[in-house]
Amino acid sequence: MPSLVLRIYLDPDGHIGPGKVELLEHIDSLGSISAAARAMQMSYKRAWDLVEEMNRIFGKPVVSAHTGGKRGGGAQLTAVGEAVISHYRAVEQVATAAAQGHMTALQAAIEAG
Repeated sequence: MPSLVLRIYLDPDGHIGPGKVELLEHIDSLGSISAAARAMQMSYKRAWDLVEEMNRIFGKPVVSAHTGGKRGGGAQLTAVGEAVISHYRAVEQVATAAAQGHMTALQAAIEAG
């Protein structure tokens, strides 16, 4: 079955898509940028660069990171980061539902071959 992949352009130099949203979801569930990067098989630098890009796009931090030490390190989403996930997933759901008939027709065309 065909699937829809959504990328939303927010300014001339930035967008939000499934990879960045997945990164935020992993940071939220794992509590760490480095653990999220490992879960996605990307470098810590790449993950941090994506977080910084989202911070720039949204004009506010999407992740609050804490360095290591006696209290330990970690990261958590800010309210902006949580809103990014929520709104992206909502748009994704609506777009997928709206496109369902067309995706079914595409699948039928593939099967008719």
